[in-house]
Amino acid sequence: MKDLSEKIKLIYLPFLVIIISFISIYTFLHWLLFIKLDFFSVKEIFLKFWLPFGLPCIPVYFFLRPRLKLLKFKDDNKSFGFQCLAVIIIAIPTMIAQEYLITATGKLTSIKTISEIRKHEKTKYYALQKFYIDKKNIGVLNTSDVSGKNNEHFNMLIYVTMPILEKAKDTSLNECKYWLGKKYSEQISNHLSNSEKQIRFKEFASTTEQEFKHADFSQFNYLELVGNTEDHDNFNEAIEKNIQYNLNKPVLLEAHNESFENRNGKKLQWFIGALGIGLLIWLIILTFIKLKPEKIRNLEAQKQLKKTNLKETFDFLIPREGFYITPILINLNLIIFILMVFSGLGFVSFKGNDLLEWGANFKPLVANGQYWRLLTSTFLHGGIMHLVSNMVGLYIVGLFLEPILGKTKYLISYLLTGIIASLASIWWHEATVSIGASGAIFGLYGFFIASLLLKVFPPQLSKGFLSFSLIFVGYNLIMGLMGGIDNAAHIGGLLSGFIMGCIMSSQLREQIELGNE
Repeated sequence: MKDLSEKIKLIYLPFLVIIISFISIYTFLHWLLFIKLDFFSVKEIFLKFWLPFGLPCIPVYFFLRPRLKLLKFKDDNKSFGFQCLAVIIIAIPTMIAQEYLITATGKLTSIKTISEIRKHEKTKYYALQKFYIDKKNIGVLNTSDVSGKNNEHFNMLIYVTMPILEKAKDTSLNECKYWLGKKYSEQISNHLSNSEKQIRFKEFASTTEQEFKHADFSQFNYLELVGNTEDHDNFNEAIEKNIQYNLNKPVLLEAHNESFENRNGKKLQWFIGALGIGLLIWLIILTFIKLKPEKIRNLEAQKQLKKTNLKETFDFLIPREGFYITPILINLNLIIFILMVFSGLGFVSFKGNDLLEWGANFKPLVANGQYWRLLTSTFLHGGIMHLVSNMVGLYIVGLFLEPILGKTKYLISYLLTGIIASLASIWWHEATVSIGASGAIFGLYGFFIASLLLKVFPPQLSKGFLSFSLIFVGYNLIMGLMGGIDNAAHIGGLLSGFIMGCIMSSQLREQIELGNE
């Protein structure tokens, strides 16, 4: 009993303070900066999902992690797992709180006609009395994306936008500012062939057309202003496809049939439930982990080690002797990704048009003289998972290759295999947007495999890392066969790196032997 009371005092109560403080501060800043002051525009998924999921790592690392060292874990993996659980327990109610914040603080403005929106202070919701929905002069966007683990789901999407006018005779006008958006979607397997996907999309489009034709869009209780989301971008593209009206900074709205009082749904109950269940789970698990009595006396000493631990955590980003170019390459990729995120282009994934503007590889444009895309595309990534997987792969191979190649040869090998991978991509694909550092990384792995096979590294190292490298390369190539991955670039980088490794292996072997004498 005494052991449990000490754990509650030393670990559980501080965690309770952390979770309540984080949710309160984050939610307040969200409201102040992005709702009340509308300081600047950020993608909603960033505010409602990625920041609530990522930022809790900071208080968990700095404030909770030193206290968790008081517990007697069987190994470090279980300690890390407990920290991850703490992050999840903070993140889930925080995400629900943001959803509740947006709907609960949204005000309803009653207007007679749609043009009166500009006369009132901007609000989230509008009750409209007199209007006409023009179902004839619409804008339609047919698009798709992939989701799920290993991109296993293929999402068919149709975005329809309809002009909101004051009266039916306004259809003779050439300009419309206010649009009603309707999204249709259906999910199928991404493992289907392209021809099967096209057939399924035609069936989906036909069903959607009939549903749209019979729908009465004038029956709604209130309208909601569409926020800064990917749906908003797609609705804008749909508007641009209409041929009747000129565009003038269109305002997008979505219709809701439920009563305004029910707009929050059960978000508040879900928040309380998620918070309570999370705290209960953490307490139950905590009761089964024993304290290390001797560690309690050293708590203050552990606090002094946090700076050292922080340095170790971010060590992979800091250039040092023998590992100089790899951290710089990782930092460059991270910086470009962060710039794209804060430009409002996305986080989980980016659109092909946006990637083209930032320098993606695309055969028609390269053939037109934009040769720089062969290089710039190797520093772009399609989303957070694409970036993380590539940077992990780069970090691992860089640890072994850069020390023996040196800064100059290593950088040249990276850039050269990356460009060859881009050339292989446009040779194979006629009109595919290609991005990613994976071609250059495959080049380094090709070089590494050649070096291992030709005994540049000691025998005790070669066997294990040769198996790892072959599994890494094989797995990624097999995943590429399932679609959505540029295997042409992977193979081009891999073969060019392997050839370079074969050519330079004897020189590297002599270099290592001279260094050991």
